[in-house]
Amino acid sequence: MNDNTKKIVIFGAGQTAEIVYHYFVNDSPFSVVAFTVNAEHRDKKSLFGLPVVEFEEIENKYPPDEFQMFVAMTYSNLNKLRAEKYKEAKQKDYTLVSYISSKAGIVGKVDIGDNCLVLENQLIQPYAKIGNNVFVWSGVLIGHNCTIGDHCWLTSDASIGGNTNIGSYSFLGLNCTIGHMINIGSNCLIGAGAQVTKDAVDNSVFISKDTDLFALDSERFMKISKLK
Repeated sequence: MNDNTKKIVIFGAGQTAEIVYHYFVNDSPFSVVAFTVNAEHRDKKSLFGLPVVEFEEIENKYPPDEFQMFVAMTYSNLNKLRAEKYKEAKQKDYTLVSYISSKAGIVGKVDIGDNCLVLENQLIQPYAKIGNNVFVWSGVLIGHNCTIGDHCWLTSDASIGGNTNIGSYSFLGLNCTIGHMINIGSNCLIGAGAQVTKDAVDNSVFISKDTDLFALDSERFMKISKLK
């Protein structure tokens, strides 16, 4: 490959793509040269001064033997939409790069697949394996010898105990906790604050109960509390 091997196109032009762009531009050896979306979703011609190109024509303007790609999409439909675009980019022969923050805490040998996003302040312990197209947001703990399946989304401050397996396409919400030596199936949704201490089959959903609303409003509460 020539010097363009460090140049990438980001699939997406929404908020997730904007966040991904920030990290690549400020903390990676890659240079973002364009964005791409399907023609039906192309509602702008440029983003951050870079062209937004129709995905159907992307290989003609940014050929895969010269440019690489990152698919920056949300967890819509339990990550299925991002997985679909990931596979379409592969079919066009693009190499999909990963972003790993310089501030991520990766300890020892850890395997990370392609099209992964690993943000700052992680703790990923030795011998963990992270599949392809996995998004790991800030502050996540992935214990030793864990396996994270393809196309997962781990939201900030999720904690996963050692020797635990997370099935593909699963979503882990804010501050959820999954215990040690647990097997979570595919297509599972672990809601914010949920605690899971037993194995879960495919398509399981865990939702933590919200904190009860206090009977007094904030002003009345402050009058009777010691917080004022």
